[in-house]
Amino acid sequence: MNTRDTEHIIAELNTHNNYTQTTNPQEADLIIINTCSVREKPVAKLFSELGQFNKIKKDGAKIGVCGCTASHLGDEIIKRASYVDFVVGARNVSKISKAVETKGSVEIDINHDETNYDFSEFRSSLYKANINISLGCDKQCTFCIVPATRGEEISIPAEIILNEAKKSAQNGIKEIFLLGQNVNNYGKYFSSQNSEKYDFTKLLQELSKIDGIERIRFTSPHPLHMDDDFIEEFASNPKICKFIHVPLQSGSTKILKDMKRGYTKEWFLKVCEKIKTKVPTARISTDIIVAFPHESEEDFLDTLDVVNQVKFDQIFNFKYSPRPNTPASTMEQIDSDIGTRRLNTLIELHKTHQDLHMDKAIGQIHKVYFEDLKPNGEIMGFSDNGMQVFVEGSEELLGKIVDVKITTNTRTSLKGVVL
Repeated sequence: MNTRDTEHIIAELNTHNNYTQTTNPQEADLIIINTCSVREKPVAKLFSELGQFNKIKKDGAKIGVCGCTASHLGDEIIKRASYVDFVVGARNVSKISKAVETKGSVEIDINHDETNYDFSEFRSSLYKANINISLGCDKQCTFCIVPATRGEEISIPAEIILNEAKKSAQNGIKEIFLLGQNVNNYGKYFSSQNSEKYDFTKLLQELSKIDGIERIRFTSPHPLHMDDDFIEEFASNPKICKFIHVPLQSGSTKILKDMKRGYTKEWFLKVCEKIKTKVPTARISTDIIVAFPHESEEDFLDTLDVVNQVKFDQIFNFKYSPRPNTPASTMEQIDSDIGTRRLNTLIELHKTHQDLHMDKAIGQIHKVYFEDLKPNGEIMGFSDNGMQVFVEGSEELLGKIVDVKITTNTRTSLKGVVL
């Protein structure tokens, strides 16, 4: 989502303000940092980065801060770093053109509705297109700052999404990546009563009818909305890539209740079992937070139990980080050393599963969509089920989907030969 927001920012400034990009910050007339505030560390890093850019920028150059940290800190950013010229929050990207022209501009309305705004066109990739399908979040997870930075959930009208996908296909893009905080909650809220009613399954079906679109990916679905219709569509639609993110957060039903996740350990395991039964080759990734307030050793063992049962292909592991204005930040916190120990235990367990999965890939044949030429004579792409694959090759492979036989592996990537 941050990548797509950045693309929108670049497109708006290219079209309406006549800016072009440079890779050299010392020659830039405008420097923008697009931020994340899901965890504490990136927020702290922001002010360090701002200070460094202020030291090297040329006279008269402007500095702006965009994204989620902009939403939650607002004019506090300018108070702490007076050389910052403007602040634009995550739900206010459409206002960027005016903000850059107004010294001290602070645009942070988290309920600003951009679902019908016609953004100018810019893609950072020639081969895949990120497409927003919703803004904001309607969940109230006690650890999460996103509703306070991206506002309430609103779905983007289906005709806008379909038109964006068609335009991408016309430009030769074969893969689209659908983005939203809870993509499979799509269609619950539209800002216009006249919008045609769609749910996420119907949206996937309509997108798959577009000529030229060969792959559809999405993130992040919510376990609560993984009903049988959705799982069946995921399994049976050949254009939907067989890699799915199913965020666990905790394996303890008690902690899940404290997090206000809305499901139990048993519910989560049943969802993963359905996916694996329908699509044995599917790869499943997840998010896990350890040392959430009040997490006991027994709660943590429940998390390890889920990890052992599902054997996730990829885990985004985090030690709990208190975020401002969230209910969990006022709860009794777990000692940091305990959190570090639990995190390391989880990481080591997951490594054993990664090795198992990657070793099984040797000798398999995967259809790989190539998108990145490396300086060492290799070219990189992704398999249908989301594995990073390298082969020796030239730019002739870019933008093509070809069969690759896997010959070697590391813990996180594969190498093979084109058939």
